[in-house]
Amino acid sequence: MLEGLKEFASEFFVTGDPLIYGAMVSIGITMIAIVAVLTYFKKWGWLWRNWLTTVDHKKIGIMYIIASIIMLFRGGVDALMMRLQLAMPNNEFLNPEHYNQVFTTHGTIMILFMAMPFMFGLFNVIVPLQIGARDVAFPFLNSLSFWLFFLGAMLFNLSFVIGGSPDAGWLSYPPLSELSHSPGVGQNFYIWGIQISGIGSLATGINFLVTIIKMRAPGMRWMKLPMFTWSVFSTCIIILFAFPILTVTLALLFLDRFAGAHFFTLDLGGNPMMYINLIWMWGHPEVYIVVLPAFGVFSEIVSTFSRKKLFGYKSMVFAMLIISFLSFFTWAHHFFTMGSGADVNAFFAVTTMLIAIPTGVKIFNWLFTMYRGRIRMATPMMWTLAFIPCFIVGGMTGVLLSVAPADFQFHNSYFLIAHFHQVLIGGVVFGYFAGLYYWWPKMFGFQLPEKLGKWAFWTWNIGFYVCFMPQYAVGLMGMTRRLSTYGWDTGWWELNFVSTIGAFLMGVGFLFQVAQIADGIRKYKTLKASADPWDGRTLEWSIPSPAPEYNFAITPRGDDIDEWWEEKERRAKGIYPPEQPLEPIHMPKNSAIPFIMSSFWFVAGFGFVFGWLWMAILGLAGVGICMIARSFSYDTDYYIPVDEIKRTEASLRGSV
Repeated sequence: MLEGLKEFASEFFVTGDPLIYGAMVSIGITMIAIVAVLTYFKKWGWLWRNWLTTVDHKKIGIMYIIASIIMLFRGGVDALMMRLQLAMPNNEFLNPEHYNQVFTTHGTIMILFMAMPFMFGLFNVIVPLQIGARDVAFPFLNSLSFWLFFLGAMLFNLSFVIGGSPDAGWLSYPPLSELSHSPGVGQNFYIWGIQISGIGSLATGINFLVTIIKMRAPGMRWMKLPMFTWSVFSTCIIILFAFPILTVTLALLFLDRFAGAHFFTLDLGGNPMMYINLIWMWGHPEVYIVVLPAFGVFSEIVSTFSRKKLFGYKSMVFAMLIISFLSFFTWAHHFFTMGSGADVNAFFAVTTMLIAIPTGVKIFNWLFTMYRGRIRMATPMMWTLAFIPCFIVGGMTGVLLSVAPADFQFHNSYFLIAHFHQVLIGGVVFGYFAGLYYWWPKMFGFQLPEKLGKWAFWTWNIGFYVCFMPQYAVGLMGMTRRLSTYGWDTGWWELNFVSTIGAFLMGVGFLFQVAQIADGIRKYKTLKASADPWDGRTLEWSIPSPAPEYNFAITPRGDDIDEWWEEKERRAKGIYPPEQPLEPIHMPKNSAIPFIMSSFWFVAGFGFVFGWLWMAILGLAGVGICMIARSFSYDTDYYIPVDEIKRTEASLRGSV
């Protein structure tokens, strides 16, 4: 019996690596500390009522952002481990198998479990406030989307200590991801972690698409929408068409592994190229899914901190919509070298180059907006300014990669790695940092200390260039990606060593940000923010910070592009809107079903990972019971009385 348990534990848990033992101990201590703190301060009820069962879009947005920051730490540690391994030739810090696992989890986490939730967090916090709505179209679905994402991410991360991590790359090409080459459970964790969270992502896309179409404030016609909301709308269109492709692709891969199907094998009529086409039909639009909202963030910040209307509003809208359309005609440029033929390569080269045109339009619009503006150099604006040169370099190297003949030289080299990170860190991470700093007062009611923020900004940015500029050079010298070590005779070590220094500088920048948040929480009473701390232009700045549960005591109008700015101008001239009586506000009730249903999805996914059908069936049965329970739930809403609205407004606006 004891021997049997020991044998099971040795297969079930990941053993034999001191780094993983250290991580296990750290995870264990952290979990114990969290439980101890919640118990000591008697916060379990508070946690359940205010967060685990909430359907408030702002709280869901904050939970998305917290999850993404934790994942940024996890993916960042992976990145530092890779850079340590490559800092010197013939290094044995990570063995090749562990290195494969680290670069696989780094890529998957950063794209799907860091960038996506950061984006959804900003969607949740800001979009309803910008369009004058009290909530999203489907609050229950919104909560379910978050918990599906979160528990999918936890399932994926569990592979680190249970069963073993996936190691076939962040896109898991067959045959590496097939049972023949990856017989362990790592790939199953990959499939089910992404599958469960992907369902949540698709639901979020649908939810926000409907929210923007149906819940805009009176007077807010399409060409009056704030630019961030336009960017969310464009993104949700891509999500609507791209994520079903991912769902089907992963389902087929799982059938290959679990049921002996041959969709992507060379045996019995399968074809790995079919997988590669399908995964990139989702994968390249995914890049635009995460970057388009960042363009919306920059548009809001440039306009606010230049104190000018956004230059070329209509051209920005059409540029985003054109990008969302063209993003589906670029996928084949990821395998120019795989024998698609000259005509196919030429078509996808041209469509990839075309996408640079609407992207360039936006850059010029931001520059013209800043021209002769009264620019304030607060932290959000600094991240925005840092993005522009960074993204120009990333865009230009992207055009180089889109030239099919040239790509035969660049393909799978470190040049590609440098370009990819230049675009995704410079565009996405810088953009979401800018958005976080910009909307932080609206989320939490206090501002972050600027001094530490500027230290974080400079260390991040200097570290970024020190890290990735050498990678262009070492790529052109012949270093390929996914290489776990190299020899002294290659001449690559100096550039790799400098690149590693840059990566650690970025890590220091992250620590400055953590310190900045901690310092802000410590001093929150002295850093208390007003309703409109940046002299903003859109509706979210017209309500108190943090925003009350019901968002707007009176439903606002949206007759102008920068409605709140125009309203302030009118008030300065002595023109005030007519007084409107308060009315009870209709709100959705909290629900535990999203959390419980997602937990059952986690159980089902865990069962499928290990091939334990009894557990998978139990989990799916739980999902079904939750769906039935929700179908028979009739007590799902309530009204906030007028007296309570008056008390809340008076308290938040400081009149009591």
